[in-house]
Amino acid sequence: MAALIKQQKRDLNAIILAHFYQPPEIQDIADFVGDSLQLAIQAAETDADVIVFCGVHFMAESAKILNPGKTVLLPVLQAGCPMADMVTAEKLREWKKEHPGYAVVTYVNSSAEVKAESDICCTSSNALNVVRSLPPDQPILFVPDRNLGSWIKNETGRDMEMWPGYCPIHDQLTAQEVKEQMQRYPEAVVVVHPEVPPEVAELADAIRSTAGILKYVQESPAREFIIGTEEGFFHTLQKHCPDKVFHLARTEFLCEDMKK
Repeated sequence: MAALIKQQKRDLNAIILAHFYQPPEIQDIADFVGDSLQLAIQAAETDADVIVFCGVHFMAESAKILNPGKTVLLPVLQAGCPMADMVTAEKLREWKKEHPGYAVVTYVNSSAEVKAESDICCTSSNALNVVRSLPPDQPILFVPDRNLGSWIKNETGRDMEMWPGYCPIHDQLTAQEVKEQMQRYPEAVVVVHPEVPPEVAELADAIRSTAGILKYVQESPAREFIIGTEEGFFHTLQKHCPDKVFHLARTEFLCEDMKK
């Protein structure tokens, strides 16, 4: 199968992009594996005629926006994002009317229609820099992730209102679960994704995007880590840091849409 895929890539002049949360066998066959920002950059810069995007719907949609002249293929059209579905363009327009003068900062985990109603978009990797790029006195509406927005507000001190959306996978992680893992592995460093709830983020030694977590782990002198993000990311961590030990922050940390 791998040989057939490689031949098809050559025939179509295609590139395979895969998110960190994809199954190991998909990550291994991909030309590039990364987080949303890294994948967006690859999609924008590739010379390939066809982009095969192994991720969820909004990611492939974003790739098409960034490189409209390319053919973008999403292997499973039903691979969606529950958080992206928590806000619509119509609801956002209503929210904007209720907050005149506010700038809309939208997380890329959203539909193209919602992005079109926004002033600027961000990923978890560049969210802090994006918000800091706005005038200091500019009030902000952040869409759609309340947890990421709360973290940004805490880090920047900005005047922000958050849409009540969330990632069902990250939002289910509880402080109690993290505390139990910390008791089991007292030497482990706790690193979590900013999509986790605020009470979980408070327990972490570091809060990073997936690419940021990988960089943090690679540069850290620590040998053991408790990781607060989707379990598919373990494949990347173990591949790049085989001498280190990783534990999930909770027993089940699976995004079914990423595995379709």
